[in-house]
Amino acid sequence: AAFVERMNRRAQELGMKDTVFVNCTGLPAAGHHSSAYDIALMSRELILHHPDIRTYTTIWMDSIRDGAFALTNTNRLVRFYPGATGLKTGSTDSALYCLSATAERDGMELIAVVMKAPSSAHRFGDAKALLDYGFSAWSLVSIYPDTPLAPIPVLLGTVDQIQPQLARDCRLLVRKEQEGAVTTRLILAQDLEAPVEPGQTVGELEVSVDGQVRDTVPILAAQGAARLTVPRIFTRLLRQLLMAG
Repeated sequence: AAFVERMNRRAQELGMKDTVFVNCTGLPAAGHHSSAYDIALMSRELILHHPDIRTYTTIWMDSIRDGAFALTNTNRLVRFYPGATGLKTGSTDSALYCLSATAERDGMELIAVVMKAPSSAHRFGDAKALLDYGFSAWSLVSIYPDTPLAPIPVLLGTVDQIQPQLARDCRLLVRKEQEGAVTTRLILAQDLEAPVEPGQTVGELEVSVDGQVRDTVPILAAQGAARLTVPRIFTRLLRQLLMAG
């Protein structure tokens, strides 16, 4: 009971609003239900945070007990669909034939969920059609600033400038016809006053599609800059005066 309670709590954290777990087996029970969307959310969580699952879900055939017992993956897409990475089949008398199918091509991984298909063949055919549509109509675009990030001057710092860098990679899912409509706007501090901490936010990269903001990536200081002490400020000014003379 405690484990099922944790499952339901985690489902709520993932935004699975149409799911209630009554048991941990998935077998029919009064009040036990889910939706295709929620199954997709659960599948995404599994792929993102437990990627080793694909080591097992991509195996087509194997054997156990020193080869005495043969196993074949119940997900036929693993054998017959290019790029298939899993994920899970299931069937009961009430839910009929279900499938959460995942596939990856060119760095983009998609999830197709089919529930209550009338036959096993139907679930694979429907999942294949969904994945085909996704790969043909959508692209995962890597986003970079239009120009390299230039160093930012630092006032009263032990170094004259710091190098900004993106806080994370940015990849955006867009329709293929929108690839040319992706634009970026760089907002970067012009001057910084020491001290500057490593990792301090110094700007942002705004990413838009057809004029609509889709993502904002923080820009951070790649290194820090301590503030000059009064004696060091005086020494620097004196050196500059001597050089000017």
